[in-house]
Amino acid sequence: MPTDTLSQRWTTIEQQETGNQRPNRETRTVLRRHALARSLAWTVLLIVSLIMITPFVWMLLTALKSEAEVVSSRDLLPRDPQWHNFIDALRAAPFHIYARNSLFIAVGHTLMTLTYASAAGYALAKLRFRGSTALFAAFIAAMMIPGYATIVPQFLIARFMPLFGGNDILGQGGTGWINTWWALIIPGGVSAFSVFLFRQFFTGVPTELLEAARIDGAGELRIFATMACPQVVPAFLTAGLLSFESSWNNFLWPLIVTTRADLRVIQVGLATFRQDSTAQWTLMMAGTAMATLPMIAIFLLAQRYFVQGFANVGIK
Repeated sequence: MPTDTLSQRWTTIEQQETGNQRPNRETRTVLRRHALARSLAWTVLLIVSLIMITPFVWMLLTALKSEAEVVSSRDLLPRDPQWHNFIDALRAAPFHIYARNSLFIAVGHTLMTLTYASAAGYALAKLRFRGSTALFAAFIAAMMIPGYATIVPQFLIARFMPLFGGNDILGQGGTGWINTWWALIIPGGVSAFSVFLFRQFFTGVPTELLEAARIDGAGELRIFATMACPQVVPAFLTAGLLSFESSWNNFLWPLIVTTRADLRVIQVGLATFRQDSTAQWTLMMAGTAMATLPMIAIFLLAQRYFVQGFANVGIK
């Protein structure tokens, strides 16, 4: 159906509803189809939401059970909630150290992403230089490479980093960045998706406004910081949230490059509740719940900008 015809039909329906007129047969059919489509969409969304929230509910309920109840009982709900499991989890492992390390790394990655990815995205969107198209294509290609495929190359770079950890100029003789903050922060500082995200947002900034600022004598850094960035605040919030979440939940990379207890992050620290033959499920679930709460709180606070950011990327 042509767009103008559909628009006219909905206008007629609204006029009939506003004027308290009885809709004709064709109008009632359209209304029933619209109501059915909305009901079907809400039903599907409700089912998907229940499926998504089930693991979180199971985690919280398991955290409130006793060890014997987890092993022997098939009941979903705890018979006698064990609220002290959360306190026991904090006492069983130095979670304050793990949380501090995870927070330090996540904040470092977020600041690096907001600084370098925004600058790169602005350059790709608003500055014309030789090779910009090929460079943007390289970022797109990098987004298609799975993160696990780069683990080994990144580890070798960190291990043989010259002049670090006792290594000579050729990267031999020491440990490089292994068991250091450098290995935990630098490799995950900027992602290709963050650059792509900022580039898409900066594309929507009027070029005429930036050109007028250049004519007035403003420098490129000032234009970027005072004119372009304030217009893409949702991009900063979206990229910052994604970077913080990825760093906070990172497990494999910190496990590979660190062995010291004082450098252990919270996701690796949760593994202390699992031994070779047994696992303290109640304490593990209690610790996991406490590790999940910061991300849930941050997402709820920035949800509106987060959804807006992805919507803007999709339409540009």
